[in-house]
Parts: sequence; C-alpha cells; structure tokens
Amino acid sequence: MAVSGQCRLRAAAEPGVHPDRRALLLGLVAVFFWSTVATAFKVALRYLDVFQLLFFASLFSAAVLLSAVALRCQLHRLTDELRGYPGYYLGMAALNPCLYYVVLLSAYDLLPAQQAQAINYTWAITLSLLAIPLLGQPLKSRDAVAAVGGYFGVLVIATRGDLLGLEFDSLPGVGLALFSTLLWAFYWIFSARNPRDGTVALCLNFLLAIPMTGLLCLLFSELRWPGWPGFGAAVYVGLFEMGLTFLLWSTALRTATRVALVGNLIFLAPFLSLVFIQLILHEAIHPATLVGLCLIIPAALFQQMQRPATQ
Repeated sequence: MAVSGQCRLRAAAEPGVHPDRRALLLGLVAVFFWSTVATAFKVALRYLDVFQLLFFASLFSAAVLLSAVALRCQLHRLTDELRGYPGYYLGMAALNPCLYYVVLLSAYDLLPAQQAQAINYTWAITLSLLAIPLLGQPLKSRDAVAAVGGYFGVLVIATRGDLLGLEFDSLPGVGLALFSTLLWAFYWIFSARNPRDGTVALCLNFLLAIPMTGLLCLLFSELRWPGWPGFGAAVYVGLFEMGLTFLLWSTALRTATRVALVGNLIFLAPFLSLVFIQLILHEAIHPATLVGLCLIIPAALFQQMQRPATQ
C-alpha cells in the first residue's frame, strides 16, 4: 500500500471514545510522566553531568519526535520549514532545548529535587507577567496578586520556611531555577507567535539542537559512553520529559472540547512528584515545600481564571 494511503487510513481510524474522555486519559498519562521527571533528573545527574545528559536526552527526544512526524507523513515539512525560516528555528533550538535545559539541569544539580521542581512551576506566573510587555497585555490585579503569592511561595520553599534568616540551600540554584522559568516563558511566547504545527516545530528544535548540545559537550565536558545506568537515565529523560510526553500532552489539548479541561491537570504534577522524590530519592519532604506549593499552585490557577463576561 502506498504511504499516502496508509496516512489516509490512519487519519480515518478514530477510536469510539468520547473526545473529552480520551483527552483526560492522555492528559493524566502525560502528567504522570512529568511528575517523575524531577526524580529522573536527579538520578541521571549521578551518572552524567549537565551537558552530557542534555546531549543524550536530546538525541532520544529528537528520535521520538522524528518518528511522530514520519508517522503523520510530514517529513517534507521539516525541510520546507527550515528553508523558509532558518534563523527562527536555529534561535528557538538555542533557546529550547539548549539554554533552557542547561539552566534547569544546573538548578537540579545544585538544589534538592523538591525545591527545584516546585520553583519551576512558577513558569505559568512568569509567562503571564512577560505577556504584559511582550504581547501588550494590560497588567491586571490578578497578575499582581498571583505574582506576590507565587513568589512568596518560592521564598518559603527556598528558605525552608526560615523567612527571617533567609538561609538558602543554594542561592545560585534558586536563581537558576527562577531563570529557567523566564526562559520557558520566552519560549512559549515566541512559539505562540508561530502558527505552524507544534510537533514539526519542536522536532526541528531538537534536530538542530543535536550539534549544538554536542558542541557544548566538547567545550565544557566530554562525549563518552555514559554506561548503562547513565544511558537508561538519559533515555528516560529524553522520552518522558522532552519527547513522548509532549506528544501526549499536545494530543490531549487538541482532542479536548475545552482546553481548560486538560490544561489544569498539569498542576497535579508537583504534588505527585513529591511522592516519587520521597520514595525513590529518599528526600524527606520539608513542610515548607508543601506550604510553598500551596501558595504557588493556587496563585497560578487564580491568574488563569477567566474574568466574568460582565467585567
């Protein structure tokens, strides 16, 4: 059978499941995988340094995304997009995965997993704040309230509740974790201005990032076989942080009749993540981490709430 015929058959084959039920299932699976990532980062960093982990994980993520593009019969779009917008895709690849994951993994290298992952979830607040100058959106009272609540939660977590002493496990680590949210917010704002297919764009990002991350490895580390434990950890990060989980999440968002039905599931991840951190990494979960998350997550949700139509 011709490839085009196979594509038509796949496109026509729709499971007899309500779209919202399918979207919720896909979204929950994605959230489950993302909730394991903080633990996976810390395990992987036992065997690989930041640059090695990023290089190998990018390879596996690119392979997954390339397979997805091939299954959708869109390989030709990769070359079309790259020829049409080479500067855009090179810049986006440098931003994510290269710079973003160098900063994020460095934060995980310096901080307890529970702190790094909790601080990272302020990206939703950062995104809304950046949209004010970059997208011309007005500053609303809910933005200010969410920022105060969210970043106060960061302070509680980073100081383990010692707000007066202001003693941090790693102040550079906290700074890097917060900087990673800024990079992630920039990435999604620039992505929002790109009307093209998200999977194709992300696949190009990771394909272009392979030589970039390889060069970073040569300059700041070394390219070597990481051993089976390191290899397995890099495969896991590449699949379940960067590649496969993105496909699950983006499919869930496209499938749902209402984006909010799936979108808010992401805020389950930091709490579930603490379970894996305690069970696998044996980090004792500090009460301040829970208090901080109980400030950050409601603040992010509050900021995303739609105003009543009468306002």
